[in-house]
Amino acid sequence: MPIPIIVDCDPGTDDAVALMLALASPELSVLAITVAGGNVGLDLTLSNALALVALAESQVPVHAGADRPLLGRFVSEPRVHGADGLGGIILPAGGPPTPGLAADVIRRILRDAAESVTLVGIGPATNLALALTTEPALAPKVERIVLMSGAWAEGNVTPAAEFNAWSDPEALEILLDTGRPVVFATLELTAQAIVTPARIAAWRGLGNGRCLQVICDIQATVPPSRRLGGAGAPLHDPCAIAWLIRPDLFTTRACSVRMDLGPGPGRGRTLIDRWGRTGDPVNAMVLETVDADGFFNLLGQRLALLP
Repeated sequence: MPIPIIVDCDPGTDDAVALMLALASPELSVLAITVAGGNVGLDLTLSNALALVALAESQVPVHAGADRPLLGRFVSEPRVHGADGLGGIILPAGGPPTPGLAADVIRRILRDAAESVTLVGIGPATNLALALTTEPALAPKVERIVLMSGAWAEGNVTPAAEFNAWSDPEALEILLDTGRPVVFATLELTAQAIVTPARIAAWRGLGNGRCLQVICDIQATVPPSRRLGGAGAPLHDPCAIAWLIRPDLFTTRACSVRMDLGPGPGRGRTLIDRWGRTGDPVNAMVLETVDADGFFNLLGQRLALLP
């Protein structure tokens, strides 16, 4: 049976690939897409999500959510995603968002679900945290929480922190405290999934579908990562979706994870204890390696199925 999921996102060039992968995969039943600000402001992330869902000819409802983190404000990342979040690639406008605020919708879906639901967070964790902290009795209805977030070594927005974790570390701490299984696709994992011109060319050769070609156009705008030596751009968010579909492509490690919530330069760091040094209870599973060729083959196959 397909896995029922809610995808919480902030599109975002890599979110675009993740959404298309989820919508193209029969292993998943996407109950809703909820949107926060993050990579760019909420006005843009919401319009991007609506446009991508329409491009895929999907009827999955899209709901607006948080335009700021639990504390402070979101800070956009136009250097990677462009001023509009999709690298300047213009898509036909989607329809209006479905009524209902993201946190309220997440709670309603969990409350009414006949089976437990997997929450997939590929942006700041604000919407998910708001849903679960305002009605904690719903936590047992969550099968697991799968996140693209964090790093056990160097960050990508500060020396300490990964962008999604840094954007709302208090929200991420709330998710870790729910008692539900949490899965992390960290920067170390996504650094193994590098988009190169050769991989984009291979995707383009799989067909002429507009979704496939648009995703290739979007990914071609992402600058090579200086952090990774300019070899290409890491494809972060689809890793979280791909693990649900093909866990055999990944290796994992059980860890304890805590958040640095302080005001200093370590704020937003995910303190991932891979070797059991702290003695803290294990509260998460960290994806450690991915078969990159298998991952990109999966993406290409699924993107080619879309209109």
